[in-house]
Amino acid sequence: MTAIALPPDLSAHTRQRSEALTTKTPLKIGIDDGFAVTKLALPDGRLIACPSRAEIGRAHVTWLNPGQRTIHEYQTENSIYSVGDVDGATTRFEGYACSGMNRAIVQHALQCAGLEGLDVDAVSGLPVSAYYRSSGAKRSSAINDKQVNLLQPVTPRSEALPVACVAHRVIPEALAAWYDYVIADADGAPRLNRERQHASIAVVDIGGRTTDIVVVRDQGVLHRSSGSFEYGLLDVKQALAEAIQERFDLGRISDRVLSQALRQKRVRLYGRDYDLTAEVTTAKHELVERLYAETRRQLGSGTELERVLFVGGGTVALAEHVVDWFPNQLIVAEAAFANARGMLKYGRYVAGEDAND
Repeated sequence: MTAIALPPDLSAHTRQRSEALTTKTPLKIGIDDGFAVTKLALPDGRLIACPSRAEIGRAHVTWLNPGQRTIHEYQTENSIYSVGDVDGATTRFEGYACSGMNRAIVQHALQCAGLEGLDVDAVSGLPVSAYYRSSGAKRSSAINDKQVNLLQPVTPRSEALPVACVAHRVIPEALAAWYDYVIADADGAPRLNRERQHASIAVVDIGGRTTDIVVVRDQGVLHRSSGSFEYGLLDVKQALAEAIQERFDLGRISDRVLSQALRQKRVRLYGRDYDLTAEVTTAKHELVERLYAETRRQLGSGTELERVLFVGGGTVALAEHVVDWFPNQLIVAEAAFANARGMLKYGRYVAGEDAND
């Protein structure tokens, strides 16, 4: 079991409903930099989502109206990345969390949030199995690599001022959703929910590349019931891509078109719309069966758990398929942002002065 830090009395913290953009104090933010979507939680209550989509090199697009550009270029170290509405390279590779592509995508999300020219104090995450060893010991090298990555400068190749990440903490991703669940807002200030703090809570975080499960009881992570497995929403996209390629005899399909097809259950090819309900249903079913088996293997029937929380962008996409896995489960509100909200709360109300706690 790994003990979790919480301050004894969160009511001592005065909630900052907004932080002036003119202040020199770094703005605290939560960054859930997922393989599929990058989500931000800001102190003023805004939640921002940007597809984790980029390609190496310049976009080679001349914009007739520069103010309406949908692709933006960023430079970090000696590499240039085009981020936005591109036929992006896959983020599903080992080392993405510590890559230049990750930094460029995060910078783009920060720019989209209107934080140009600001300094930020960020909290982000790693999958549970990337953060902890099975013994409960931290993987210090991986945590440090992730922490240092966002501290490296990224420069927009435009007139926009860069957003500088001047401090960065890293916590386990699914555990961030636990912080979001335990730390609530009441009467204009954060409050620690004592009942939830001591209850046995499981968090099932269905992400893009991985699904995390964390079980917390009495502020301790139970490692025998926690872990990660490499199934996520990107598996649905891959299965759907293969189905579309086979049905229409295509060599490839862009990520942009594929994402739209998954959301709308139809695809527009050759100037015509085609229904993809059957293909989307089949692709989701394959993932759901895998997730259900792994989740039951980790949590059993959930008899001794007070609550099973479902969070993550994958939960949103698969909501109709996961509604009845446990009698005591809850799909949290705005589930895709649960980790980002928890990361922000951790940074504002829990973290100490160290670079990483």
